Amino acid sequence: MPIAVIAFDFDPLIHLGDRVLRIETLALAAVALLVIVAAAILAGRTPPDPAIDPDAEPGDHLRRDDLMFIVLGIVPGAAIGGRLGYVLLHWDYYSRHTSAIADPSQGSLELSMGVVVGMLTGAYVARLLDGSTGRWLHVAAVPMLLGLGLGKLAMALGGDGQGTVSNLTWATAYLGAGPWGSLAPAIPAHPSQIYEAITTGVVLLLMLMLLSVGSFRRRDGRAFFVALGLWAAGRCLVALTWRDPVVLGPFGAGQLMALVIVGLALILFLVSVRLSRAIPKPDAMGEPNWADPAIRPPF
Repeated sequence: MPIAVIAFDFDPLIHLGDRVLRIETLALAAVALLVIVAAAILAGRTPPDPAIDPDAEPGDHLRRDDLMFIVLGIVPGAAIGGRLGYVLLHWDYYSRHTSAIADPSQGSLELSMGVVVGMLTGAYVARLLDGSTGRWLHVAAVPMLLGLGLGKLAMALGGDGQGTVSNLTWATAYLGAGPWGSLAPAIPAHPSQIYEAITTGVVLLLMLMLLSVGSFRRRDGRAFFVALGLWAAGRCLVALTWRDPVVLGPFGAGQLMALVIVGLALILFLVSVRLSRAIPKPDAMGEPNWADPAIRPPF
């Protein structure tokens, strides 16, 4: 049997009298708070783009109080999408037990679909609030990657997300009573959750570099779509170490979902580029010429 060099042997639970709380849960809550704070800071520093928001004043910025409504819109979408993704991953079971699909006590959630559907519901709420969907998507690019990367590290505190058995020197094993989130946690395995945290961190650094050099001067959502596509591509690569069975060719169901998200992000990016080209050129006063009411970008 392979022996892991990295062995975790600690109590993943915090005992508060008769109550028990998982360290992983506390870490995920802290990550969620950090993401919201980061988004609020960026929102307050995001000025309007005259080409996208022709009626905005130069000193306007995204309203931080709107952020909480957007978060409230994201949460149910992420939950529904995550559940749908989990059902698709385990369709062989749920196709025979359809009553369990809506049972929250059975099974779990899947991340990829949760991110996509949460994006859609959050964008819809932003559209209803002030129509600045593109600006909010632009703001969300960095916080999304930050949350996804740190969230995967938090999973390591609970033993969730272990990959296939491995004898590599950096394979990890979880000892002690636990409870741990993976099956057979004491067997050395690929630390897939840490792999994904690292790949997400690389994407985050790349996005920060692109943003710092002004690659996304027009805040129309393209930065978010690039971040989403790169994250999904990295997730697809990491999925090679998952325990999921192959369902089509060399790919597992999770990889297929990630590839679909890469395609979706590419399509949305190209659509946003085309819409940006449709924005009329500035007039003599330096303002966009909106004389033609048919030319209005939806973001």
